[in-house]
Amino acid sequence: MEKKLSWKQALLLFSLIFGMFFGSGNLIFPVHLGQVAGAQWGPATVGFLLSAVFLPLLALVALAVTRSESVFDLIRPLGHRPATIFLVALQLCLGPIIVAPRTATVAYSFSFANWLPKGQQQIGLIVFTLIYFILVYWSSTQSTKLLDIIGRYLNPIFLVMLAFIFILAIIAPMGSTHQMVTTAYQGNAIAPAFIEGYNTVDAMAALIFGVTIVHSIQKLGYKKPGEIAKVIIKTGTLSMVVLAVVYIGLILLGTTSLAHMPISSNGAVALTNVILYYFGRFGQIFIAVMGTLAVFTTAMGLTASFAHDLNRVWPKVSYKGWLAFASLLAFIVATLGLDKIIVWAVPILMFLYPIAIVLILLSLLSPWLGQGRLLYGWALGLTLIAAVFDGLSNAPFAKDLGGLVSYNVGTTTHVGWYQAHIFGAGAGFGWIGFAFFGIVLGLVCQKFFETKTKS
Repeated sequence: MEKKLSWKQALLLFSLIFGMFFGSGNLIFPVHLGQVAGAQWGPATVGFLLSAVFLPLLALVALAVTRSESVFDLIRPLGHRPATIFLVALQLCLGPIIVAPRTATVAYSFSFANWLPKGQQQIGLIVFTLIYFILVYWSSTQSTKLLDIIGRYLNPIFLVMLAFIFILAIIAPMGSTHQMVTTAYQGNAIAPAFIEGYNTVDAMAALIFGVTIVHSIQKLGYKKPGEIAKVIIKTGTLSMVVLAVVYIGLILLGTTSLAHMPISSNGAVALTNVILYYFGRFGQIFIAVMGTLAVFTTAMGLTASFAHDLNRVWPKVSYKGWLAFASLLAFIVATLGLDKIIVWAVPILMFLYPIAIVLILLSLLSPWLGQGRLLYGWALGLTLIAAVFDGLSNAPFAKDLGGLVSYNVGTTTHVGWYQAHIFGAGAGFGWIGFAFFGIVLGLVCQKFFETKTKS
C-alpha cells in the first residue's frame, strides 16, 4: 500500500525546500530588479519568475521524472567522466566559490557592516565570515537534525518577519509603481529580467539540493522511487508558488521605493534602505536578523549537498572532510567582499546556466526522447560552445578579447563578432539555437546508428 503524505510532513518538507532556495540572491536581486525596471515591473516580474521560479520547479520535476538523486544521475547518460566534471564544476562554483560565500557577505552587509567604522570593515568581514562558516559546518554535521533545524525553527521566524514588512508595505506603500524605467528595461523587459533571474541560481541549486531533499524524504519513510517522485512534485510546487509570491512582493518594494530614494548600487543597499524607511533605527537590527536567517539556511543546504555529492564520487574522503573543505574555501572567497563576488559570478552563471537548462529539458523529455549518449553529447556539446561565448561576453576582461564578444566602455556598447553574427546572442540567448540544432543532430545520429546497428 502506498504511503500517504501527511499535512505535517508536507509542511515540513515545504519549509525545507523553501529555506534551501531562498537565500542571499533571492532576497536582494528582486528588490534591485524592481528599482531598475520601474514602471515596467509587470513584464519584468514575468521574466524573472520564469527563470527564478519556473525553471527550478522544472529541475525538481526532472529529478522526479528520471528518479535521480542528484545532478550526477541526470548527466550520467553522457558518461561517467563528463558527469563527474560537470558535478564538481557545478558544486564548486555554486557552493564554496559563489553562492555560499555570497550568503556570508550579504549577511555581513545587513548586519555588522552598518555598525562598524569604514576603517574596520575588512577585519570585521573576516571575523564575521569565520564565525559564520564555523556555525555552518557545525549545523551541517547534525545531518539527522537538518530537517528540524531548517523546517521547524529558522524558516517560520524568517517568514513571519518577511510577512510583517509586506503588510506594512500594503498599508503604507512608499509610492506608486509609475516610476522611471532604466534603459535596459525600456524595450522588452522580459528578456533582461529572465537573465537577472540567473543570479538567484535556483535552477542549478535545485539540481544540487536534490540529494538533500531526497534523503530527507527517505527519512520520513518513503523508500520507493515512485513515492519519492510524487512527494518532490507536490512539495516542490507548493514551495515555488510561495517563492513567487515573495518575489512579487520584493519587486514591488523595489519599484515603490523609487518615490523616496534613487536606484541603489545593489539589492543589499536597496533592501536596507527600504527596511530603514519603515523601521528607522530598529530597522538595522531587523534586517540583520532577517537577512542572516534567510541566507544561513541556504549556506547549510549548499555545504551539505556539496559534501554528500563529492563523498559519493570520492568516498575515500569522508562527508565531514568534504564539508570542512567547502566551509574553508567559502570562508576564503567571502573575505574578498560582495562586490568582487558579484562581478565574477555573472560570467560563471552565464556559462553554466545554458548547460543546466538544456540538461533539465533533456531530462524532462527523456520518457519520449530517451537518454542516449549521442543525444546528450550533441545537445550539451553545442550548447557548451555558445555558453563559453556567453561567459566571456560578461567577463571583466571582455574588452581584451579583440572584438570577439561585446563589451561596455561607460555607456557605450562595442558589439563583438559573436553578438553580431549569432541570433539572440546580444540578449544572452545565443545558446538556444545551438541547443536546438544539437538536439536535432543528436536525434538524427541516434536514429541512424540505431538503424545501422539493427540492420
